Amino acid sequence: MRIHADLHSHSHYSADGISTPESMIAVAKRKGLQALAITDHNNSRSVDYLLEQGLMREDGCPVNDFLLVPGIEVTTAEGHLLCLGARFPNDLKGAPAREVCDLAHQLGALAVPPHPFDRFRSGIRGEVLQSLPIDALEVFNAATTLDRHNRQAWHYAQAHRLGMLASSDAHHSSAVGTAYSILEVESLTLSEVLRSIPSNCEIVRRYLTLKDSVRKTAANLRRLLPFHRLP
Repeated sequence: MRIHADLHSHSHYSADGISTPESMIAVAKRKGLQALAITDHNNSRSVDYLLEQGLMREDGCPVNDFLLVPGIEVTTAEGHLLCLGARFPNDLKGAPAREVCDLAHQLGALAVPPHPFDRFRSGIRGEVLQSLPIDALEVFNAATTLDRHNRQAWHYAQAHRLGMLASSDAHHSSAVGTAYSILEVESLTLSEVLRSIPSNCEIVRRYLTLKDSVRKTAANLRRLLPFHRLP
């Protein structure tokens, strides 16, 4: 079976996120997605919350025919790194990218650099990227600074025979599912999604609308306010 999955998004548990996990799930379902990863910056609070609310299962099975993939976006010493498939500690910020990759694999998860080559958004690139034991590459990010950064990522994945993902990088629920990956799985389960990612090459590419881009920029500015606090 083929499923549509957006595997890079942010809730209000990210300092620059706005929306609740529930609103993000609602939009994902409305847009026809079957799986979503809320990969907040440097923390797994959304995973804890989703488990507490019964929206995510420890056994990796879907809830009401919708699968939530646990994950995190870590700000490593060399740039941002998505880790998909497990709950991660909240103290990884600044750790070497190689150590975070190794931890992901120890936990049975995947390491996927998002928006690589985007120097304006801490993308991992160059010799560092080549040295990492990554499982796939985000080759299309709906919020990337320049289109050529996505093209560079696609060519890199092609040259290194890496699985390819497209993601919304949504920081507001309305942007969820702007871009997404089409995965071939035998069942709608976490294990099947993780199995399919390293060989995936089918994606849907769309950029954020102007409205969603403005919302994302406003959220980035909002996190700099002295009174801003995470939930």
